[in-house]
Amino acid sequence: MSERVVELVALVGSLRAASINRQLAHVAADNAPAGVHITVVDNLGSLPFYSEDIDVEDQLHAGVEELRKVVGAADAVLIATPEYNGTIPAALKNAIDWLSRPYGVGALSGKPVAVLSAALGQYGGAWTREDTRKSVGVAGGRAVEEADLGLQIPALPEGGLTDPAVVEQVVASVTRLVDEVAVSA
Repeated sequence: MSERVVELVALVGSLRAASINRQLAHVAADNAPAGVHITVVDNLGSLPFYSEDIDVEDQLHAGVEELRKVVGAADAVLIATPEYNGTIPAALKNAIDWLSRPYGVGALSGKPVAVLSAALGQYGGAWTREDTRKSVGVAGGRAVEEADLGLQIPALPEGGLTDPAVVEQVVASVTRLVDEVAVSA
């Protein structure tokens, strides 16, 4: 009998095509440990702003419906996000709002969540990670701070995100998040 594959979904908080945080999500997916599959969702900018007026089951925006389906089917969530003006990007916050509904049983409900951030500041996006964990927690997810990773973009090694030391840090974060899936089971 084969071992079950742990399914993670990586949400990308940046809308920029060349975003280092988008690349960070792909480094996680490309280097996922054996038995772990990561689906990268990087189209959060296409979602309408959350409103109860349009959160109607038979009229739900196709992108919202797909996001809820993918996150709902995942065992855990990995978020790769920049820090915008000291906090969480609007597109990511909006996605979390959509995932928090229906109240009490949203797609994030009970799921372990880790936040990765590459930022220009000296703390590697500490504020965005803190605010993202708070938002995820209120939305029903279970933020796993020990699995978080903050990278200072100016301090990245010459190889950037593909440097073996950076890849090792990313894999360690994913592994720690996967450990929480086993705890939740």
